[in-house]
Amino acid sequence: MDIRNKTIVVTGGGRGIGRAIALRLAQNGANIALFDLNETDLNETNALCAKYAIQARSYIVNVAHEGQVSDAMKRVTEDFGRLDGLVNNAGILRDNLLVKVKAGVVVGRMSMDEWNAVISVNLGGVFLCGREAAAHMIELGHGGVIVNISSISRVGHAGQSNYSAAKAGVQSLSVVWAQELARHKIRVGCIAPGYIHTEILDSMRPELFDKLTASVPVKRLGEPAEIAHAVLFILENNFFTGRCIEVDGGLRF
Repeated sequence: MDIRNKTIVVTGGGRGIGRAIALRLAQNGANIALFDLNETDLNETNALCAKYAIQARSYIVNVAHEGQVSDAMKRVTEDFGRLDGLVNNAGILRDNLLVKVKAGVVVGRMSMDEWNAVISVNLGGVFLCGREAAAHMIELGHGGVIVNISSISRVGHAGQSNYSAAKAGVQSLSVVWAQELARHKIRVGCIAPGYIHTEILDSMRPELFDKLTASVPVKRLGEPAEIAHAVLFILENNFFTGRCIEVDGGLRF
């Protein structure tokens, strides 16, 4: 797909990987619809995208809320007159051990709130945004592309029962949707990032940051722009669908 003058929704577009994706697509001529909950972050990303003489609009959306997602996708099609792509990037972390034990005594458990929060946003949000985007793409009749952001943690990572389950589900959804939506000229791809240098990691203690970096074979963390590059590849390659690209510096769990 030639993304010039196409309209692409980026969820979690206010900062970090989402902002990098939005900027890369704007630089290549796409019109950008940003979904996020943080109005300040949205405004900053919107202003950065607008520097590239394309249309950029912001929408305050909780991707785990069905009504908000449905309304926002409808507004995008009305505001831009089309909908050609979706990047499902929004996600949260609520890490915890399934069962925390000290001296043979159970002292804690992953709570249902921690489980539900991550599943609702990281998996439910992908489902809702993908469903609504696909419906509009089909009705508009132009086809389109959906890119879902999974994670290296999809194979299972200690302390991330909720996150790993959600991200495994994201990859599975990508395969199912690619099969179901091909007849409507909609492609679906997936990206599984490894450790990416974002604001969250900047808050880590230096010794933990160094340990994290040392675990990656290429001996550095990924940059948000490198994930954005992979998104652009999927959008532009018309023979890519139903597969997951690992962008992890060679790291394996």
